[in-house]
Amino acid sequence: MKASDIQGLLEQAEEARKKSYSPYSRYPVGAALLSEDGTVYRGCNMENVSYPASLCAERNAIGSAITDGKRRFSAIAIIGSHEDYTMPCGICRQVMAEFHVPLIICGKSPDDYRTYTLEELFPSSFKAEELIHKENP
Repeated sequence: MKASDIQGLLEQAEEARKKSYSPYSRYPVGAALLSEDGTVYRGCNMENVSYPASLCAERNAIGSAITDGKRRFSAIAIIGSHEDYTMPCGICRQVMAEFHVPLIICGKSPDDYRTYTLEELFPSSFKAEELIHKENP
């Protein structure tokens, strides 16, 4: 992926970040997910007073793409704090593993970012082939 493509995706994540609903943590996060056909799906974090009911930006973007029928992705860009690189939480990493998102871009800004492969961030993800389907005796 070219640097200009990464920066464009981070700009989309920054736009999504501006829509965040984060009154409790005051930590807005935006994500931009690139599908293999070039469509970009944005998501922002959406908090709830009952914290487990909150939704991360990454899963929000992936959910939008799934709702649109997409299942294959090229990359996801994430921007939260402009002071540090925002890393995806464990649940988001598992969801990214489910849909094989190969490139994760964590940015402070469109010009300041780090890239990771899914394997680097989540080397031992739980995989579907680990499920054992047995008939009841």
